[in-house]
Amino acid sequence: MYRYVIFDLDGTLLNTLEDLANASNWVCTTNGWPTHSLESYKKMVGNGAPALCERFSPESARTPTDMAGTLAQFCARYAAHKSDKTQPYPGILDLLNELRRANIPCAVYSNKPDYMVADIIHQYFGNIFVIARGNQPGIAPKPAPDGLFPILEELGASPEETLYVGDSDVDIQTAYNAGMDSCGVLWGFRDADELTRAGATYLASNAAELQALILGK
Repeated sequence: MYRYVIFDLDGTLLNTLEDLANASNWVCTTNGWPTHSLESYKKMVGNGAPALCERFSPESARTPTDMAGTLAQFCARYAAHKSDKTQPYPGILDLLNELRRANIPCAVYSNKPDYMVADIIHQYFGNIFVIARGNQPGIAPKPAPDGLFPILEELGASPEETLYVGDSDVDIQTAYNAGMDSCGVLWGFRDADELTRAGATYLASNAAELQALILGK
């Protein structure tokens, strides 16, 4: 049993892929660039908005000035349309409510811009999470563990008693770098092979399996 749980957001709690892809392809179309398939965005997301923008942009448009403009376009478009298609994954709300009944504090740590995370979490999950953080200026994004340590401190948790839950190799590496166990979820944007190669402590096929793992049942 774990006493604390920290979740990734995109691909773990919420299926945000279509809204991310739509905002990205809107930027591509606006600038006259080729667009990308929904499936291809599964490999582009996970390292934060700047990395996503670099990946969907053509090589000829990746100067620092270009990237700053592309990032501004993407963030504005995504902020206005981030809830068009996004929904919690099946069983997630039940899982979170069970963890709250078991007095297990839960937090969110995402590579999404920090100013977006609190709004999204409140919209879909109310006050279930004790802490919800995204990437902040001056703090290295995941897989660096820098943003996790303040969350652990605020929770009063040690890495050894905390599980990090995510859907990508970035999440698994983040947990490892912070000295935490990790669970890779198989309903997100990446597959079991990637999560296993990254060193996931556990894998979960659905929310019920994750619940049993956390509660030690």
